[in-house]
Amino acid sequence: MVTTVAAPVVRRPSLALAVLVSCQLMLIVDATVMNVALPHIQAELHFTPAGLSWVLNAYTLVFGCLLLLGGRSGDVFGRRGVFVTGVALFTLASLAGGLATSATVLIVARIVQGLAAAMAGPSTLALITTTFSEPKARVRALATLSMIASAGLAVGMIVGGVLTEWFSWRAVLFINVPVGLAIAVLALRFVPVVPRGGHARLDFPGALLATAGVGALVYGCIEVASGGWAAAAPVLLLGVVLICAFVALEARLRQPLLPLRLFADRDRAAAYASVFFGAMGMISMFFFLTQFLQDVLRLSPLVTGLAFLPMAAGMFTMARLVPRLLPRFGPKPMALTGLTLMAAGVLWLTQLSAGSGYLTGLLGPLLLMGIGGGTAFPPMNVVVMTTAPAADAGAAGGTIQTMQQVGGTLGLAVAVTVAGTAGTFVGGMGRAFAVAAGAVAVAFVMAVTFRSTKPKGARTAG
Repeated sequence: MVTTVAAPVVRRPSLALAVLVSCQLMLIVDATVMNVALPHIQAELHFTPAGLSWVLNAYTLVFGCLLLLGGRSGDVFGRRGVFVTGVALFTLASLAGGLATSATVLIVARIVQGLAAAMAGPSTLALITTTFSEPKARVRALATLSMIASAGLAVGMIVGGVLTEWFSWRAVLFINVPVGLAIAVLALRFVPVVPRGGHARLDFPGALLATAGVGALVYGCIEVASGGWAAAAPVLLLGVVLICAFVALEARLRQPLLPLRLFADRDRAAAYASVFFGAMGMISMFFFLTQFLQDVLRLSPLVTGLAFLPMAAGMFTMARLVPRLLPRFGPKPMALTGLTLMAAGVLWLTQLSAGSGYLTGLLGPLLLMGIGGGTAFPPMNVVVMTTAPAADAGAAGGTIQTMQQVGGTLGLAVAVTVAGTAGTFVGGMGRAFAVAAGAVAVAFVMAVTFRSTKPKGARTAG
């Protein structure tokens, strides 16, 4: 049953939006800001090449798997309270990570960051939706959030380069402390308290099974590179069993963490799959290119971060154009065009060699990936949200974020495994990009199955 609550009184809506958007930007940037710092982290904390990927995966894995639980927690305990708690915990975890003296401490801090992000992230979207009840104001607020989110991944690379070059790799974590404190304090002052709507249960067993299952798959993939298939097979099998147990549990619960009915609609299921495989194809690019630029081309962290500026510009430009193009062309042509550009960009990257230059070997692919990603992903969101029943709108939106985070996490694990089979870093990177191109191709095939070519009227939750 959907309970309608009165719209909250907002004293300074522009400041409330600024606080919420700043939080979302902080969480998204943190998924990639560590990339430029990876060579420095590896040298100081003595990570193995395969183990280094856990600096990224520890965050995205927990973030992705607990997103839905975090959203449900906001419904139960109050969205602003969960939001502020998540931001505060994220701030403390960032401080602990910046002070880390060993690989283990850093990974634990990243896990806690992922948990905190899963609390704050879903509440951000929910608070924007409830704070801005007037339709036009809500559309503008959500468009602002989408624009910031689209460029956030590439912006993280630039910020990471600047901070690592001018200060230290630890600064990419320390920067979250003043930002997080400001967001928490301002949220208490300007973000309204929203009455709790209805009653909900927290599916802790489902969250545990999902996180453990995906974690086992990621660990198993990375273990292949270091210990071989014999050592990895039991872990991979355990991951499959846990994921199957998760699906079986969700099918029986009245209030599941992930409502399986969301996948009953063919278009929506295909859009989820496209998001999942599209993220698989994109995230590994950041991991390998930051090391290629610094370790092979010998660029500084600052220049490495700025090298991703064309990609950020492409994403930002398309974030402004796509809302105008979607009503004219519909989500299917837009998604297919974007995925085609992404695939071309990743395939181009497979040609990189130790003698490649930035202008001839990287500028073109980065532009294609930026424009392609900015064109492909928003239409998939439209397909999901316009086909979801009003009562499932929150779960449908949360599942999009889950697919992005989990897809990127598994994609990076597979890419690291494949790269480990080569004798050199550059050779392994080429194989990893070939796998990434395959993932984007699967996303393209899924998008081809979209039945509707024009967007339907969006349904909104009551």
